[in-house]
Order: sequence, then C-alpha cells, then structure tokens
Amino acid sequence: VIHFGRKNLNADYRVNGRVLRNVEEQRDLGVHVHRSLKVATQVDRAVKKAYSVLAFINRGLEFKSRGVMLQLYMTLVRPHLEYCVQFWSPYLRKDVVALEAVQRRFTRLIPEMRGLSYEERLNSLGRYS
Repeated sequence: VIHFGRKNLNADYRVNGRVLRNVEEQRDLGVHVHRSLKVATQVDRAVKKAYSVLAFINRGLEFKSRGVMLQLYMTLVRPHLEYCVQFWSPYLRKDVVALEAVQRRFTRLIPEMRGLSYEERLNSLGRYS
C-alpha cells in the first residue's frame, strides 16, 4: 500500500486478516511512483538504462555515420527516455537536465560533430533541446 499526501492517516489495510505492508515507492506498468509523487527515481532509472544502451551502441559500431547513429538513437535510446512521459512528466530542472544529458552525450559520439557546440550539433541533426 502506498499512501499519498501529508495529511493521509496511513491506515492499515487487511486482506484475509493479513496486514498489507506500506511502501515508499511502487512500480506500476514500468513507471516508478514515489509517495511524494516526485519522479526522480523514474528519471534516474530511465537515464541509467539510456546510458547503458548508448554504451552498447558505442562499443558495437566501428563506423559511426550521422544517419546510422541517429536511427539507432531514435530506435533504441529515445523509447527509454519517453516511456509514459505523459504520466511522469519531469518538472524539476535537475530531472530535465539529467534527461537532456543523454542527448548531449549521444551527439558527442558522432565523430564528424566533435568540434561543434551542443546547439550546432542539434541543429545539424535536426533535433531540438
């Protein structure tokens, strides 16, 4: 049982005479929800998974052309960052920065864009911040 709100009485709930345990965080449909409704845990897990997929792409490719890298990013990385984003919509600046850091890291993996600034790399790829 997860209790939301500061004024919640945190009542005990029973099923067949057994008390259900209280939790601080619950995972439902792949989205981690904290009792404070902050999405930091979900953001951390999404960013960690996205970084691991980026590392897999980086290790697995010898030739990293712009088109191939963009297609792999859109197919393999972005879904981890956007899964149920309508529900857990990151609103804190630190969460948005963490999610954007993945995209920043991706643009640095493309060899032909290494000398450009982040904004120039995004414009070159046709992406937005």
